[in-house]
Amino acid sequence: MNMDHRLEKIMAASDYIAARLDGRKPFAGIVLGSGLGKLADRIEDPVVIPYSDIPGFPVSTALGHKGNFIAGYLGGKYVVAMQGRFHYYEGYSMDLVTLPIRVMKVLGIRYLFVSNAAGGVNFDFKVGDLMVITDHINHLPNPLVGPNMADFGPRFPDMTRPYDPGLRRMAFEIAAGLGYELKSGVYFAGTGPSYETPAEYKYFRLIGADAVGMSTIPEVIVARHSDIPVFGMSVITNEAHDDYAEDYVNDGADVIKAADAAADKMTALFTKIIERL
Repeated sequence: MNMDHRLEKIMAASDYIAARLDGRKPFAGIVLGSGLGKLADRIEDPVVIPYSDIPGFPVSTALGHKGNFIAGYLGGKYVVAMQGRFHYYEGYSMDLVTLPIRVMKVLGIRYLFVSNAAGGVNFDFKVGDLMVITDHINHLPNPLVGPNMADFGPRFPDMTRPYDPGLRRMAFEIAAGLGYELKSGVYFAGTGPSYETPAEYKYFRLIGADAVGMSTIPEVIVARHSDIPVFGMSVITNEAHDDYAEDYVNDGADVIKAADAAADKMTALFTKIIERL
């Protein structure tokens, strides 16, 4: 029987990265969303691997995504971070969107940290708020559609706790110590790349979403399929409401600016959680 071509791709990328890590096993994987790449600058003793060097890796084309795989020390532990992710809206298949998560699993990660820039559909959220993701609503294709990769997990993985309750509690304790206020809520993801209409924002709020974006959930599903505990955080970069002024426009550059301002707080939180684990 031929080896699953998806597995071949995962192993080729894992082997290439592992050879660059000199036998070190990463404790945690981190995915950095739009404008949040500066956490990568805090990684000590970094090994920087451009996606274009990794066999079978796509290249990140999204605004505010640098396109590097970075390994090194954060919070005293060895980590691997994606400085920029892949999106379904870029035209990539779900296998490619989630390839890095399976690669991280093969490399040995025990935890996954995911972040994104999101629109706040919850009226209580302001630009620059940090939201701990408690749950999600998925309107993207499910990345597990197709033959099950039994080497990674079961056909029908449980999604009762997609975001680890223990990690969420720890985040709130640490934030209180640092004097940061955290929000928490449900993240909704659609395909993008167009921003949503006011009527869609209203619909998402009515069905229970607090923040809306175009990423993250496929990576979380694949991590949970492999039984990796996940901590997720959204940086609220725009108010996604249905009562806009007539001249309001959603602007990608403004989103990056708002994410950048909140990235320092997020970096401190991720670092302290990793330190504690």
